[in-house]
Amino acid sequence: MATTPRPPQIIPYLFYRDVPAALDFLTRAFGFKEEMRHGTPSGGMHAEASLQGQVVMMGQGGTSQDLKTPSDVGAATMGVFVYIDDVDRHYEAAKAAGAKIVHPPKYADYGRNYWANDPEGHPWFFTTPPKTT
Repeated sequence: MATTPRPPQIIPYLFYRDVPAALDFLTRAFGFKEEMRHGTPSGGMHAEASLQGQVVMMGQGGTSQDLKTPSDVGAATMGVFVYIDDVDRHYEAAKAAGAKIVHPPKYADYGRNYWANDPEGHPWFFTTPPKTT
């Protein structure tokens, strides 16, 4: 029986020192839903969380990997950009949950947006796209 090809799916995979704490933060501050978590054979941890059907994966380095967080190296090499319906409401919830706000909501050509970092330094950019007429 032939199968229908599935389109590629790009999923951010973020490294954390403390995956359980990251899952707690992402659910509390950014509205994610924990989908799964489990240990790895090397002593690390793998987890997945979703936001309105979109997935982010995260890993906690074990003994066989040299995975670093932005806090470990003092810089971020990537960020996560997320389109949402109400950036102002999302911002207020993230701020109340202790997210490190880099800039509050503001307007740009691509929509109303704000930038927050999670506790381990990953930058998250949340944007409500401009309305099209």
